[in-house]
Amino acid sequence: MKKYIAIFLFTIPALLLAQTKEELITQVKANPSSIETLRTIQRVGGYNPDYKELRKLFKGLDKTVRRSAQGKQFGYYLKRLENSSVGKKAPAITQLTPEGEPFSLSDLRGQYVLIEFWASWCPDCRRENPNLVKTYAEFKDKNFEILGVSFDRKLDDWVAGIEKDKLTWKHISDLQSWQNAAGTLYGVRAIPQNILVDPEGIIVARNLHGEELNTKLRELL
Repeated sequence: MKKYIAIFLFTIPALLLAQTKEELITQVKANPSSIETLRTIQRVGGYNPDYKELRKLFKGLDKTVRRSAQGKQFGYYLKRLENSSVGKKAPAITQLTPEGEPFSLSDLRGQYVLIEFWASWCPDCRRENPNLVKTYAEFKDKNFEILGVSFDRKLDDWVAGIEKDKLTWKHISDLQSWQNAAGTLYGVRAIPQNILVDPEGIIVARNLHGEELNTKLRELL
């Protein structure tokens, strides 16, 4: 699978990005009383965080850190990751289309739906879009739909990205960038990122791209 570069909410020095997962975990365990360790735990999760792994590390921190404002916020994030993990019922989403009309995830009930979190300003998202266009062409008539959730802030930029990349599926946003309510609900802190939901509204996969996504859809459909 192609390695995607995560776009995080905070800036990480380039030198630190070279650390291995094992080194980051060691760093977490060595600094349980530091607020900065919360950021290190986030980096352990990387692009595709496992809430069970992160929760275990979080519980190993001192109470002062866990009960701090930042600690409580991180705890809420872990809960959102858990609630949007494979096997869970997909949290409800309703936002506006580019035309200003409300549209909900539930409007696509009965189909397999790929919730695709992206933005027109995200280079990796734009590079991934041609793959999604090919996937959609292959599966759109086989009980499959895509729901694009944009982290854009400007309507014109969002619409231009949709038109230029020929993204003919459903699109919604609240134009709040990283504060997008749906992204927050699903614990999304890096894009492109996606969630695959079955016809009953149950999450069956997370962060599948390219041929890996196509293989999964062929298996399901």
